[in-house]
Amino acid sequence: MPARVYICDSKDMPSLKKLLEYDPYLDKSLSEEQLAKLKGDAEANVIFARQDYKLKDGISLELDRDKYYLYLSATEEFLDRAEKKLKQNIGSVARADHETEDKIVNTIEEEQNNSEQGIGFIFS
Repeated sequence: MPARVYICDSKDMPSLKKLLEYDPYLDKSLSEEQLAKLKGDAEANVIFARQDYKLKDGISLELDRDKYYLYLSATEEFLDRAEKKLKQNIGSVARADHETEDKIVNTIEEEQNNSEQGIGFIFS
């Protein structure tokens, strides 16, 4: 699946985290009528919590310590809608440049491979 990386200022991290974790279908405060309306709303159905994402601070990636980096892996259609939603809701969010994006994607994929190998080792 394709992946993209976005950069966010530390000050916007709480808002970004809230956006990433929110799933309207699990929100007990919404009525059945409100949930029914959601089904036809493409923007409301950009639910990050149901996608493969990782949020890393710049220090752990040996990058800017005042930034957070969002790795998001999903379909191209979802990624396009997600980028629009991120930019509408988080003031400082921007897509990472190609070099930074490649570095972070490779780092995260390597972490995932290492954890999969570790789990395989436990069960062998």
